[in-house]
Amino acid sequence: MPRRKDCRIAILFVALCVAGLSPAYSGPPVDSERADALNAIPFSRLTPQASQEIRSIAERPTLFRRLPTQAIDCDPKMFIFLARHPEVLVGIWDRMDVSKVRTRRIGPYQIEADDSAGTTCTIDLVYGDTKVHVYVARGTYTGTMAPRPITGSGVFVLRSDYAIGSGGRTTVSGTLDCFMQLDSLGADLLARTLSGVIGKTADHNFIETARFMSQVSQAAERNPSGMRDLAMDLDKVEVPTRHAFANTIIEVARRASSSVKPEAQVTSQQPTPFTRDR
Repeated sequence: MPRRKDCRIAILFVALCVAGLSPAYSGPPVDSERADALNAIPFSRLTPQASQEIRSIAERPTLFRRLPTQAIDCDPKMFIFLARHPEVLVGIWDRMDVSKVRTRRIGPYQIEADDSAGTTCTIDLVYGDTKVHVYVARGTYTGTMAPRPITGSGVFVLRSDYAIGSGGRTTVSGTLDCFMQLDSLGADLLARTLSGVIGKTADHNFIETARFMSQVSQAAERNPSGMRDLAMDLDKVEVPTRHAFANTIIEVARRASSSVKPEAQVTSQQPTPFTRDR
């Protein structure tokens, strides 16, 4: 789970912390990854407004980083639910008293986040299907690492694949590509100076977050009643989201105990794709 001292980049979406990525032009391997990440963005399925904004950031980023791919034991629907509702993870961490990250949902696909260490941001989920989610963010950092506020925009592409193991369990493999565009030369220089240290922190927290998602999913299978009680007790999460989380828990538990073939669990009853403007 996230560590209190690392909560500034505690969840995959707060990875947009404006100094937390590696240089975009530091050599062929990164350039190759960046080209692959750019090609993975489903521009043909985006609205013209969203496509234009995403291209303006992703095609000319100040910084780029691909966080390490994670393979976790997780129900596909739970994975997608948590990817679309990160405030649920934050709410659980708050109940566990392990993170100071705060989130507030301000729209069906939009949240505000504050890491309590100087970074605030607004995150929009502009596209989502079972294998790709695209987020656009705007953030500000004000803290001891910078003499004046640093502002920037980010595009984050979460890709996921699903595989059935020999024991019938579903493994979800997730990769997060991060494009960041900073608004000033001074911020650019600072980010490049600190990219190694903070980039490793972002990697660590992405790994820990993925593991926690797996733990949530497995707990829903083993103890759906207790997890449902937890869902309804997340007082900093909106009531409709709490109910949706509780329903997802019950669905996960039912699928785990049903005779449905594992292959069908990967594709059945998944959320429908959506695309929206900013």
